[in-house]
Amino acid sequence: MIKTALGAFAAMTFLAAPAAAFAQDTDRDMVESGDADATAEAVDNRTYPPVNFDATVDTDDVWVLDLSNGERVKIRLMEEWAPRHVARIKQLTRDGFYDGVIFHRVIDGFMAQTGDPTGTGQGGSELPDLEEEFNPMPHVRGTVSMARATDEDSANSQFFIVFYPRFSLDKRYTNFGRVIENMGAVDAINRGEPPANPTRVLQASIASDNRPRPVMTAPAPEPDAAVTADALNAPLENQ
Repeated sequence: MIKTALGAFAAMTFLAAPAAAFAQDTDRDMVESGDADATAEAVDNRTYPPVNFDATVDTDDVWVLDLSNGERVKIRLMEEWAPRHVARIKQLTRDGFYDGVIFHRVIDGFMAQTGDPTGTGQGGSELPDLEEEFNPMPHVRGTVSMARATDEDSANSQFFIVFYPRFSLDKRYTNFGRVIENMGAVDAINRGEPPANPTRVLQASIASDNRPRPVMTAPAPEPDAAVTADALNAPLENQ
């Protein structure tokens, strides 16, 4: 059976509200049911437009993430691929939901995950979970996809950005966009589960809304050492 053949591979997980979200980097457990009729994939005859990498075109579908590392990332939201998920991203973005959230799970060579206001991987928005919109678009470098729990219809607010291709995630997680500008900034997101010094989304916005770029606050300078009478009277060679 398919289940037996695939059961030997190791798995990796994404965390998403309210429980652990499974996103294996192998093909393990792709099929849990032994029912051939239940596991047969339906033929998908839809067509999908390619990603437009020009961030000046259709700016209502360009998602802008200003990060705490001082960089700005632009993502093309592909409404044709996953209309309900794109609508959710736009709604939460315009509500300010993503402003200030950390990248709480960042695995080198795999992906960077964020979208949980609690920073634990267990949180989400107050909106209802989304029904899956799996599609045949591949998880290539720069893919933006929704995290979920074991239930296929449990995506809510958390998402991840793929560093390198992970085709084992295809048709199991809803692929809804692609980084079209400054993937290098995504590569620079601090690693860890969670990172010791996590990178934050300072501000998320839709390009057509023309939100000004957030002002980066410089860290306060350390105070100078106190000047003592002994220091003032010390020989020049000791100063």
